[in-house]
Amino acid sequence: MNNFPIQSWQEHAREVFSVHWNLISKDTFLSSSWDGTVKIWRPELPQSVTTLPIHSCTYSAQFSPHSPNIISAVSSDSHVRIFDMRTKASASNHLIMKIPIHSAPVTRPGVAPALPTPPAEALTHDWNKYRDSVVATAGVDRLVRTFDVRAPSHGPLAILPGHEYAVRKLTWSPHLSDVLLSASYDMTCRVWTDGSAVGVPGVKDFGESMALGGGRELGRMGAHTEFATGVDWCLFGAEGWCASCGWDERVLVWDVREIMA
Repeated sequence: MNNFPIQSWQEHAREVFSVHWNLISKDTFLSSSWDGTVKIWRPELPQSVTTLPIHSCTYSAQFSPHSPNIISAVSSDSHVRIFDMRTKASASNHLIMKIPIHSAPVTRPGVAPALPTPPAEALTHDWNKYRDSVVATAGVDRLVRTFDVRAPSHGPLAILPGHEYAVRKLTWSPHLSDVLLSASYDMTCRVWTDGSAVGVPGVKDFGESMALGGGRELGRMGAHTEFATGVDWCLFGAEGWCASCGWDERVLVWDVREIMA
């Protein structure tokens, strides 16, 4: 007898766009939907445990890899939202932070002031694996941005331009704290540094390195012949291995270190 699936749910009113396990407590997972909600589930229960209202199409939601109680989401209204499930639900529904992705970064000494960009749909985001307050976002406006949730009013830490079409997926390296990968509708996957690596000559700390604006593209892989829609790192073995997929019906396995060279 076929015993799978072990559970099935149908509560979302529109397409479900992402799912993500809680990698710390391991007993819950979440889903985000075009219906403007994030729902939290337990596999043994026939209905969702909690519904978090976003009020706009929610393309990506995640549990923080550093806390079982922190949830983030990005959506079509160009905001990243942070929820803390330890707070009282009240009228805020656990929402503790709402950061406009399109805001301008705080002006730094010796750098010309930047203007805010028009709001654009945010399609993907990811938490840094080593810096528990840093999150990266990307979407329709083609820019990769990083934020420190400890200082939401400061705007982006780094803004990384380069993709020619919307960025569909990004993921931080599990091996290096300043490196991330992105996949785009421009058919490329690109590797970036956000400029935060301490150890650069003359840089004393994280804050100073960010002020230097050292974020940049390190290389790109252009073997896909249609939209590149997914990319992820290998957790094991050599630290450069990753895989990507796209509309060309192919999964490509490649070494990031080769394109960085």
